[in-house]
Amino acid sequence: MELTRRQALAISAAGVAAAGWPTSGVASGAVLPGPVTETMLLTGADADHTVDWDFQVTAGRRAGEQATIPTPSNWECHGFGSYHYGGDLVPAEKGNYRHSFTPPSSWAGRRIFLVFEAAMTDADVRVNGVSAGPVHQGGFYRFRYDVTALLRLGEANLLEATVSKESADNSVNDAERRGDFWNFGGIFRPVFLQAYPAARIDRVAIDARADGTFTAQVALAGVTAAARVTAQLRRLDGTAVGGAFSVAVASGATGATLTTTATQPPLWTAETPNLHQVELTLASTAGTPLHSTVERFGFRTVEVRAGDGVYVNGKRIVLKGANRHTFWPTSGRASSPRLARLDIGLMKDMNMNAVRMSHYPPDGFFLDLCDELGLYVLDELTGWQRDYDEGVGAPLVKALVERDVNHPSILFWDNGNEGGWNTALDDDFGLYDPQRRAVLHPWTTFGGVDTSHYQTYSSTASKAAGTTVFMPTEFLHGLYDGGAGAGLNDYWKLMGGAQRSAGGFIWALVDESVARDDRGGALDTNGSRAPDGILGPYREKEGSFFTIKDIWSPVQLASPGYYDSTFPASFDKTVKLVNRYDFTNLRECRFAWQLLAFPAPGASPGHQVLSQGEAAAPDVAPGATGAVTLGLPADWTGADALRLSVTDRTGRDVTSWTWRIRKAPDFAARLVKPATTGGVTAAETAADVTLVAGATRVTVSKSSGRLTGVRRGSTPVSLANGPAPAGGTATLTAFSHFRDGTGWVVQADYSGDLTSVRWRLDANGWLRLEYRYRATGDHDHLGVNFDYPEGYVRGLTWLGDGPYRVYKNRLRGVSPDVWSKPYNNTATGASGFGYPEFKGYHARTCWAVLDTTEGAVTVVAAEEGLFLRLFTPAVGPDPQNAVVTYPAGGISLLDGIAPIGNKFHGVASLGPESRPNAATGDYHRTVYFRFDA
Repeated sequence: MELTRRQALAISAAGVAAAGWPTSGVASGAVLPGPVTETMLLTGADADHTVDWDFQVTAGRRAGEQATIPTPSNWECHGFGSYHYGGDLVPAEKGNYRHSFTPPSSWAGRRIFLVFEAAMTDADVRVNGVSAGPVHQGGFYRFRYDVTALLRLGEANLLEATVSKESADNSVNDAERRGDFWNFGGIFRPVFLQAYPAARIDRVAIDARADGTFTAQVALAGVTAAARVTAQLRRLDGTAVGGAFSVAVASGATGATLTTTATQPPLWTAETPNLHQVELTLASTAGTPLHSTVERFGFRTVEVRAGDGVYVNGKRIVLKGANRHTFWPTSGRASSPRLARLDIGLMKDMNMNAVRMSHYPPDGFFLDLCDELGLYVLDELTGWQRDYDEGVGAPLVKALVERDVNHPSILFWDNGNEGGWNTALDDDFGLYDPQRRAVLHPWTTFGGVDTSHYQTYSSTASKAAGTTVFMPTEFLHGLYDGGAGAGLNDYWKLMGGAQRSAGGFIWALVDESVARDDRGGALDTNGSRAPDGILGPYREKEGSFFTIKDIWSPVQLASPGYYDSTFPASFDKTVKLVNRYDFTNLRECRFAWQLLAFPAPGASPGHQVLSQGEAAAPDVAPGATGAVTLGLPADWTGADALRLSVTDRTGRDVTSWTWRIRKAPDFAARLVKPATTGGVTAAETAADVTLVAGATRVTVSKSSGRLTGVRRGSTPVSLANGPAPAGGTATLTAFSHFRDGTGWVVQADYSGDLTSVRWRLDANGWLRLEYRYRATGDHDHLGVNFDYPEGYVRGLTWLGDGPYRVYKNRLRGVSPDVWSKPYNNTATGASGFGYPEFKGYHARTCWAVLDTTEGAVTVVAAEEGLFLRLFTPAVGPDPQNAVVTYPAGGISLLDGIAPIGNKFHGVASLGPESRPNAATGDYHRTVYFRFDA
């Protein structure tokens, strides 16, 4: 029995809601007048909702075994075949799929297509033992067969597919299988049947401009008599936009063009993702509807203005993006709307407004969500340093553009990557795209845009000041913990505001680690080839996540270091801001303040909110400067810190700043109380002096002035061999010790870079260390070191800028609070995957409590600006230039720390923040220690 129009529409809408494909045939809250395209899923809708098919793999694990496999999926992720990174091919590995299905008898008289959203890499498809058509070649593209004559409606049918992991066409292998990314095999995107009315609208390509002009190029089929195509524009809530418009078509017509103009429609941008839909109906001249469909789109105009910039709706924009592969450790390239939404949400949480689809087109639902949530997209034809031949590549360009043409989020088409373009295909994109989007060659200058990769700081400065629009499609390569956020502050000062800069894309969004079931689920990044992410494989946030969020926030402080180190005594309860949005006035944001109190050591980490309120959002246009006035109470200066947060119109956190009102000396005075009674005894031997205050015993070497031992009662505390200079020399010239009130002092003087050390143990057990050193010129590290056995450490609680470690060229993105983290030995991107990493440099430390098997070791800074270094982090194999230096010893008290390089650039090729510390002469610091059970 024929489905009603409403039933058919419901089936199609449910399919798209589940799978994100295809938007044709789906309306939002409207009943279409004619028969619609009906859809029948044969696989599951996505990687989260699968259907088992019969399966056999020909090589590798479980070769020859008759089994079942969930579809869609990559077979490696279900125990079949071999894991394989791009490079050497495995041509013998094929998957044989079988699936029985029963199409409805109500489809009689319809034209029925079998659609594969994608299969890796060559697909030979048969229906009821008969070939459905030519073998499809190319692993990331939609393809379909007309199977009307092959189906038995209302009966069981057999679908068979042989999917070859590698292609019989060597150029497909060059473009797809020899790339710098994991290779998989299988039917990894949905497979479904589409049943069209005999006379049908086959597809639609839309050009909807910011001035309201609308053009739809409608492909028709099966039109055997004169007819008419009618269209109606609507908002997504069903509200009509203008009246219906139509065009007559002759018998045998294969296309029609419809045009209209909407009056001041809400425009689509990444900041304002306003969407519309067009309802289209093919009807007979007598008015009988033959086929209805709907397409979603957005009104917007994209321009590359030569020698100027990239413009959307007449406004110059700056793209802030990441390169994204479709990837999940346990499902490979098979994905779902849930995972797509997760990635888009994380990108937007970093204040990104763009994503590059490296190195292949994504799932359709990913683009649907970019349209809905607001991300600019570079959609890419596969090709990494090698390209498709024209014969096999031209149909893939056609498939790419025809599927994706109506997504307003797509600004550019990429023809391959890094030399992987066939220039004969450049013109093909425009054959199917009435918007005539620019085509890019990522890695070089083409389409009016210089997209060159991995420029040094100096070459970036030259390009940003040049005459060509500059938009690197890969920069600041994020191998391990280098790149990504490290160096971005300097680069963005060049790229964020230069007239001809259109922004850029960091490599890459995630560490691509496969969960190897042949290794007990161990994560495999293929050495140093895949751990390039801002996020871990399961989307763990690494330190660069927060740095990028801060630097790319569209709401910025009006001057660098605003209230950074010294809160001004003249603070007038206003904060000066710059609006870096392209289209949004700050009055559309929400501003909220909090006054905070920080707990003392021993209490739970975090902070107490003393009072809070909202501030009126200031009227600040894009690109302008203004100020937000905070309605703080009269006693606001009694708080430890002031926090100001900004959220956007959707409720997403944009940025926040926390300024310490109380400084390190204030916290030191709060924690370290001088003894009022009691005393300290001293015992001297030929080698050392031991000071005793209650249960605390401290031993200092007479030959070096360094700490050689600490005991708390009967328990040794293994902090020793310090303070030793982090750089330079120290030769002891004088040593003395003497009583000082309730305490005892040990004084050591030196020639060389370290000039003096004074220890003072007070009767209450606080050990004060004062040291002075001299340094001029360039240094990686400024300060002093101690030894401590790493194996004794269990965790850290501290008041400082955290919770992530920092480098000299990645200081932004951390904030002051009382933080806590357990010990881990994570090698960022390579092993461990425990975040935040325990080891490394910790900024602006006021106090810290090291939890050890020997008890608690408390360190309190008496002055601002202390970097606490904890041990030397583990690093993955072959870090190349993504390295950072650490001083000797395990624990360091530093005034200057080192920067980190990235895969392609050592620190000398990066910006000012990546330079060594320029020492200025004499340095002095006081630090207190306490040792407790």
